[in-house]
Amino acid sequence: MLNRIILIGRLVADPDLRYTQSGIAVTNFTLAVDRPFTNQQGERETDFIDVVAWRRLAETVANNLSKGRLVAVEGRLQIRSYDASDGTRRKAAEVVADTVRFLDSPRRSVDGAEAMDPAGDDLLTEDDVPF
Repeated sequence: MLNRIILIGRLVADPDLRYTQSGIAVTNFTLAVDRPFTNQQGERETDFIDVVAWRRLAETVANNLSKGRLVAVEGRLQIRSYDASDGTRRKAAEVVADTVRFLDSPRRSVDGAEAMDPAGDDLLTEDDVPF
């Protein structure tokens, strides 16, 4: 069996970094990914895909990426269930990232100084996810 996802898209907001009760870093972000075809009006539609990264990868993503950055994400699709506040059972689909590759350079700020550049290689991997 195989569960592999590769996405290229732009972050729709800054990544959200938090830590579990046991101190493990987890970052959530959403990618805007254009569909490879146009609709009847000749426009490309976009999917908004939730991504989660864990541990060192989570911290690196949160510290080096921001809204609008172009990235490639490789990982696996995960479907999880949860109880909503109204008591109903819901499902959520998300990509658990194993690798995040920065595909563009950080944007320059208003004063011309560069934003923080990714440390080391632009290929980031996380071999050890908690699932």
